[in-house]
Formats: sequence, C-alpha cells, structure tokens
Amino acid sequence: MKNYTKKTYLGLLLFLFSFLTFGQTKYATHKVKEGETLYSIAKQYRVTPYAILQQNTEIKNSNEISPNTILVIPIGGIITQEEKPKQEKTTLEEQIEPIGFQRHKVKKKETLFGLTQKYEVSEEQIKRYNSALYSQQLKKGMVLKIPKYPEIIEEEEKDIEFETYTVMPKETRWSIANKYGITIDSLLIFNPDLPKNTSYLAVGQELTLPRPKGDSLEEQQVVLFESYIVPKAMGIFRISQNYGIPVDSVIKLNPEINEIGGLKEGMTLRLPKRKPQNEIVNTENYIFYQVKPKQNIFRLTQNLKIARDSLFALNPELENGLKAGMVLKLPKNKREVLEVKNSLVLDKINLVDSVNVDLKPKVVFLLPFRLNRIDFNNTERTEAQIRSKRNGIRYAAGLYTGALVALDSIKKLGLSVDVVVHDTERSLETLKMKLSQTSLIDVDAIIGPIDPSLLGEVAAQASHHDIPVIAPFASNSAISLNNVFFTMPNDQTMRQGVLNYIEKKRTTESLIVIADENHQVAKDSILSRFPMARVAKMSEDGSLHLVDFQTMLSEQEENWVFVETNKPNLVTSVSSILNASIGPVEEGGDIKVRMFTTDYNSAFEGESVSRPHLSNLQFLFPSSYREEVNDNFTKDYRRKFGHAPDRFAIRGFDLTFDLLLKLAYKKNLFETEGLIGRTEYSGYGFDYKNNWTSGYFNQAAYLLQYDELRIKQIDTE
Repeated sequence: MKNYTKKTYLGLLLFLFSFLTFGQTKYATHKVKEGETLYSIAKQYRVTPYAILQQNTEIKNSNEISPNTILVIPIGGIITQEEKPKQEKTTLEEQIEPIGFQRHKVKKKETLFGLTQKYEVSEEQIKRYNSALYSQQLKKGMVLKIPKYPEIIEEEEKDIEFETYTVMPKETRWSIANKYGITIDSLLIFNPDLPKNTSYLAVGQELTLPRPKGDSLEEQQVVLFESYIVPKAMGIFRISQNYGIPVDSVIKLNPEINEIGGLKEGMTLRLPKRKPQNEIVNTENYIFYQVKPKQNIFRLTQNLKIARDSLFALNPELENGLKAGMVLKLPKNKREVLEVKNSLVLDKINLVDSVNVDLKPKVVFLLPFRLNRIDFNNTERTEAQIRSKRNGIRYAAGLYTGALVALDSIKKLGLSVDVVVHDTERSLETLKMKLSQTSLIDVDAIIGPIDPSLLGEVAAQASHHDIPVIAPFASNSAISLNNVFFTMPNDQTMRQGVLNYIEKKRTTESLIVIADENHQVAKDSILSRFPMARVAKMSEDGSLHLVDFQTMLSEQEENWVFVETNKPNLVTSVSSILNASIGPVEEGGDIKVRMFTTDYNSAFEGESVSRPHLSNLQFLFPSSYREEVNDNFTKDYRRKFGHAPDRFAIRGFDLTFDLLLKLAYKKNLFETEGLIGRTEYSGYGFDYKNNWTSGYFNQAAYLLQYDELRIKQIDTE
C-alpha cells in the first residue's frame, strides 16, 4: 500500500464499508484530474452529484473537488431523495443562482428552521442573502430576502438503463468504453466475468453496458439534422437502427407519425445527421485524441499537426463546438509525427517541470555488491573482483554510482526520496531474507535484481503489493512477470528497427544475407520482409564461401549486406572482404557496398575488427545506447567520483532518474506509463509497451552508423 493522502485513506475505507453494507450497489473509484468538476464526473459515470457526495462524506462542498482526490462512485442502485443528507443538498444548491427573491417579515416565535420548511430553502441560503444572521439571532420584525430557486428535476436519480452490446471485428475494450463514454474500469465493473489479466475481446462476445446518453430525446444534444424520405417497405425499427437512435426518439422528432397512424412511404422525416455508414472506427484505421479543458481549435490543429478542414471532416461533431472530454479521430499516419501509445495521442509532458514535491517516493535497490566476498585488505584481489564480469560487482557498482547522481539531481528539484539498499549477494536465500526484513507496504518501486534467476522471486513478492520491478539489464523473461519493466529493448525490437529503416530507404539496392548457424531467426526475419534478398553460402568451417559470394555482388546496384553472427573471426573476415570489394572493376563497373546487422554484439567490437573498414562500409547497427558527450550528468559524475562514468553508471543514472521523475509526476508507475511517451536522458531512452500478462517492454532503441571513423545516430524519420 502506498503513502496515500488522508482523503485517499478515507475514500478507500468508505469504499470497503459501502461495499460490505450495500451489496446490491456496485462501486468504482475515480482519481480527479485537472479541470474536472463534480458535475463532469457525475455525468461521466451516469450518476448524480448528490450520489457522489453521499458516498464521500468528507467532501462538504463541490469546490473541494481538487486534482488527485480519490472519489467513490456508486455504479447502479437508487439513491432516493429521502436518503440525501440535507447538508449535502444545501451545499449543492448554494452553487445555483436564485431566479428571484421575496420579502418575509419575521413574526413572533418564528425560527430559521421553520422558514426553511416554509420556503423549501436551507438555512445557509437564507443567511447568504441576509448576512446579519451570521452574527445575530433571528428576531421579530426582521425583514428577510428569501431566495427563489428553479425546481430541481430529479430525472438523473433513475437507475442506469443497460443494454447488451455485441463486439464487432477489430474492436478493443478501449474503443468500446470510449464509444459509451465510460472508463475501462467501469466497463470491467459492468462485466465482472471479463478477465483482468488480458484485454482480449472475442468477435461476437456480448457485453453489458449502460445505455448511452442520447438514447432518449430529452438527453440528446443534437444540432445537425438531415431530411430522410421513407422508401417503400421501410419500417420504423429499421430506421432507428440505421440512425442509431431508439424508436421513441424517431417518433418524438416526427410526431406526425402518430398523427397519421404510422410510418408511410414517401414521408419526409427529420433525423440526426448520420456518420458515414461504410466507416469502421477502430484502432487500426485511426488514432485518437481526448480534448483537454481550455483547448481551442486553432491550438489543437497546431498541436495535432492537422489542417482544420481535415479535422472537421473526420469529426463532424465539431460543428457543434469543441468540448473538453471529446475524443477526436485522427489519420493513422499521424503516428509518425505524434507521440502515440495504445492508439491514443499523448500530450507531451515535461517531467522535470511536473515534479510534485509533496510526493515522497520510496525505492528499494536490490543489487549484487557481494560485500561478503570482498577482502578490502587485499587491494589487488578486490580490483580483480570488481573488474570481473562474472560476479556482477562491476554492474552493481556502476548502476549504483549513477543512481547516486540521479538522487542528487532529483533532490535539486525539491523532491525527497526514501531509499533502501540491499546486497543480494547473488543468493536466493539472502534475497528472501532481505525481503522478509523489509516492509514492502509503502514501497513505490524496486530496482533490481540483476540476476535473471532472482527476478521471478522479487516480482512475485512485489506483485502482492502492486509494486513495479525495474529489471536493469533484462529484455524479457521465460515466465510471465506482469509487474516487471524490462529496461533493455529485446532482439525483436532491435531487429525491426533496422528492417523498418531498410524498407523505408531502399529503392533498387541489392540485398545479401550472411548468417551463421546461430542466427537463423535473424536470417528468416530478413527474408520474410525482403523475399528478393539472396543468402550467401557458408563453408563447412563456418566461414564465408568467398568465390560464390564475390559473384553475388552487383556492379549496377549498390550492395547492402547483412552480417548476422556472434563470431569475431567471421566479422573480421567479412568486413575485410567487403571493404576490398569496393571500387572499380576491370569491365568498367563500380561496386558499392554497405554493411548492416540486426544483432550488434561483442563480435563487432573485437580488437581484430578494423574500424576504418567499418567506416568505409558505413556499417549500420541497432543499439539501446547512444553516447551523449559533455552532458550535465557526466560533469556531475566527474565532480562526485573524480572520473568519467562508464555505460553501467550512465544506465544507472538514466533508469533511476527516469523512474523518480515519473513517480514524482504520479505516484503509481503503472498509471504514469499510460500517460508518458518516450523519454531520453544521457545515453538511454525508455518507451514501455504493456504486454499485459508478460510485463512492460522497452521499445526505445537507436540506429547507429560508422561515418568517417565516428559513430553517429541515424534519424529514422
């Protein structure tokens, strides 16, 4: 359990109490967002403001609805007029301006309570327009102004009407919830049989959903209408289906139907303007943007990079005016210029400027320092242990020193962080002991462990408290770990980045694939995307079949050669052969060669691999890391530790700083990741995709290229 505010505790306790007391009513919790009011929240959940106030008694005035307040929302059930506390009703009515006043001269023995009963107003409303009553008692002879208020129609107090909805092809939980104007949490409450660990919906599956606003004519806010001439054999039920409104709404819009005894061929009906019939609205055809408060059309078109006419053509309802909460459709190709996550356009959020200093994140580090094995009296042995790649000390030390600089940087922003550090010693028994000694109730995130064998144990214990686990060097897991953030992009993400680039840039270039026996998956992926690519033969000893390969090189087209291997000797020989092949030939042709790989590993960094050769070949490869020179982190690190940071320290800073900024924006990483797009720091980027049952996977990778003996980042746009 996190460090909730007092209101959050009260809300959760009230929710549990209400759930146990009123079993027939369902509830949801709602965290108030910037710009929301009691009335907009009530409209969103199809309930009345009174109903919300009744379930959140700590709120005495609608103006107390502030951002981050947790509200308990009753979903279904009836809240009768008799059940409403008088004080709550009074508070709401104070916000309504009176339509007039009447004078009343106080008689002997009259009381304020009696006046409230006589005029059907509250004591506070009488005092509001007779301020003398705040400091003195009601007296005979006083002349009071009694406000008159419009009659409050209690239509909203009815039970929610439900209907059965059949899932169409390509629809998602999000698109259906958006269509009905409800949240995904509410959709799950209405349909408790839906699994919580997957977002899958089957075509034809039936869902129970609240009848949308606009299903009765009084609730519709339709401004645009069109004329419709009734054809032969057309029934009123078919018309209601075609226009998406109920039969009673068709009749109320066209009362002459009843006057002449039914629908007649040739009648001209007045009906709400329809959307295009052949249009299939789904996340494969469009992306979506939810309008925020105080936005206007001009600013929206600028931010969304779309012409006004195009925006109105896709969203004809804009002719009725732009309103906060509207969900707008945008062309799918806008993904290339906008930040999009789960088909929803994200507003760019500056995390540094959004730090909430009132939050105090608590983070636990689980790293293999292995202090139990280090003899600090033996300097030479200690240095050897730290340099060793087998025991993890080097990784742990690098990560933690970078994290310390991140903690210093976040402190400068005014945020206080509670940090707990444990040495896992690369031992499952030690890990369990350390976790048993640590209260996880108020922990917001765990960084570590490094060992894949320990990750499952940490994830399992953390999941009991809904704690995210940050895996510093893992890209995936053999088992499903739905609360783990895998910070390293996996092989598929890296490979797709290169193949997407090739597909975008290639015109007539000749593609050749050189792959050893360990890289058949990479070879098949390349051939699947580019069936015209040719595969070079490999000799029995695993080397390139030189004679056959040289005949494959084209003199007319540039040769783009994929080298997929983890053998340093093969990289050395192939890069040398390719480099020697560049240039004119006897027949007057000119061979041009570029070199690529979809799996950059230590084989390409071997001492025998010529950097000039790679530069001549404009060698391009994917990477999770791109080097930033002379940035602020490097300066701070040098100042703190006296030397430049290595990649492990840079990674420690980046992932720690990223985590703390997100927890300082919203103290729930799972929720924040749905709002924040790609983030980048000193050397690494983070852009997580939730795979529901398997965890959160980082999609942020870079394309790097050798150019004039330097490595530069390639712009993929």
